[in-house]
Amino acid sequence: MEKAEEQALADLYSPQLRAAGCVYAEEEAALIAGAAASPPEAEELLRRRLAGQPLEYVLGWAGFCGLRIAVVPGVFIPRRRTEFLAGAAVTAARTLPSPVVLDLCCGSGAISAVLAAAMPEAELHAADRSPEAVACARGNLTGRAAVWEGDLFSALPDRLRGHFNVVVANAPYVPTEEMGFLPQEARRYEPRLSLDGGAGGLAVLRAIAAAAPAWLAAGGQLLLECSEEQAPRLSPELAAAGFTAAIRRNEDAGATILCGVLG
Repeated sequence: MEKAEEQALADLYSPQLRAAGCVYAEEEAALIAGAAASPPEAEELLRRRLAGQPLEYVLGWAGFCGLRIAVVPGVFIPRRRTEFLAGAAVTAARTLPSPVVLDLCCGSGAISAVLAAAMPEAELHAADRSPEAVACARGNLTGRAAVWEGDLFSALPDRLRGHFNVVVANAPYVPTEEMGFLPQEARRYEPRLSLDGGAGGLAVLRAIAAAAPAWLAAGGQLLLECSEEQAPRLSPELAAAGFTAAIRRNEDAGATILCGVLG
C-alpha cells in the first residue's frame, strides 16, 4: 500500500484500538497498517488485535535488542526485560575468542539471534521442548545455530557435555500459584509451558542449575533470568552445584538475572 493509504488506515484504526484498551493505540495502528499488503489484510489484522490477540502475533514479529524476531501463535513472545539477559550473555561470551553458547528454553531463538548478530565467531546451540518453538527458532537462526528439541539438556547430543562456555536460559519462572494474575493476553494466547515454573516458580530453574555443571567447560558461566524475589532463594543452590553466584538487577527494565561461574 502507499504511505498515504497506510496513514489513513492508521488514523481510522487508532480510536478503535484505544477503545479496546490498547495503551499505545496510535503506534499499534501504524504498525498494523504497515504490516498489511492491502486494506482487507489490514482489516483482518485489526480484527485479530481487537479480539485480544497479542500484537506480536498479529504482526508476526517482536522487537528485541533492535532486531525483528519472527513469532507465531503458540510460541513465547520475547520480553523487553530479557534484553538485559541477552546483553549479559553477549558480555560473557566475548571474554573468549571462539565461545560455545547454549540458549536453553530458547523459545523463538531471540537470545541466540542477538548473540549471532554480535558474535559471528560464536558456536551457537539452542534448545526447547516445544516443537512450535523449535520450528520458529530454526527459522530465525537458519545457518547460525543448531536448534535441538527436547526437555532441557536432554535435548542435546551427549558429545556436547562439557563443551559450553556459556549457558543462558530464559526458563519459565512464573509460580504456578500466580499464573492467574498474568495479563489476559499471556494467559489466553501464550503457551503455559513457557510461563509456568512450578511451585514458587523455581522448578525449572533448579533443574537447570543442578544439571548445568556437566555441560559447561571449566570456568563456564550460567545466566538465568528470574524474579527479584527468587534470586536470593536460588543463589545458594547455584553455590551448592559448584558455582560462584552473583545477582544482577536492572531497575529500569525491571529485570533480574542470576549469574554463576563454575569453579
